[in-house]
Amino acid sequence: MAGTKSPSRPRIGLALGGGSARGWAHIGAIRVLEDAGIRADLVCGTSIGALVGAAYVAGELDRLEAWVRGLKLQTVVGFLDFSLGGGLIKGEKLIAFFRDHFVDRDIRALERPYGAVATDLARGREIWLREGTVSDAVRASIALPGLFTPVASNGSWLVDGGLVNPVPVSLARAMDADFVIAVDLNADLLGRHLRDIPAARPPRTKPTLADTVMAQLGIERDEGPAPPAMLDVLASSINIMQVLITRSRLAGEPADALIAPPLASLGLMEFHRAAVAIEAGRRAAEAALPQIRERLDGWNAPH
Repeated sequence: MAGTKSPSRPRIGLALGGGSARGWAHIGAIRVLEDAGIRADLVCGTSIGALVGAAYVAGELDRLEAWVRGLKLQTVVGFLDFSLGGGLIKGEKLIAFFRDHFVDRDIRALERPYGAVATDLARGREIWLREGTVSDAVRASIALPGLFTPVASNGSWLVDGGLVNPVPVSLARAMDADFVIAVDLNADLLGRHLRDIPAARPPRTKPTLADTVMAQLGIERDEGPAPPAMLDVLASSINIMQVLITRSRLAGEPADALIAPPLASLGLMEFHRAAVAIEAGRRAAEAALPQIRERLDGWNAPH
């Protein structure tokens, strides 16, 4: 029976981390593990990891991969149902699409144990979603603050689980995993949005309106380094938070094996670049595979 622990084999848990569009890398990592005969007995995820994990457990990974590989920028924009309250995007168009085309079952009816992580916005604590419909769990887990509107649940407002548990090793342990393989999407993100910003303003061939006003007021124009744009500051701040929380959680709750695809070249909303993310996930999993096999062999060896 799926998920049953054998005395000679650990119960394997797969913990899929959050990272918005970078999450398509999970597909490549899962493919490598499956090809190597390493099949998770239980799966949990945060944010985009919850979405990919749900498709995997429900047997929908082939359909999901085919769909994301065909995504165009225009398709992604079409899913953005803008809102004036709680977040820029309601997220209902995206979730409605997944309800109609992919998974929308009761979590407890899935073939293998599955869980998603969300954050209680008022109390700042993580919420483990292990019952109800898959689509509701995924919608809560992906509700990135400021981008997606929060989700009402049992008197609380739930937002993205990445705020408190970006790589949910702890949930995998709570679901009775003996051996946890974690996929971290945030390993190389620090400074990603600031790397290509020039250190100084380019020379101006003619004065701007701001220059003219400043001259009339007797204010000298600052020729020093130009500050980063607001969105670059915001994205880099989110990256700092995600990376440091991830490092802290993994230090206290280490995985038995870690897959960390290099994904700094992918932006937060570049869902249409799935091929790049999937290949990065595949390469990272292939690099980690010898260590995973060695540790699994050590578990299986007579003591």
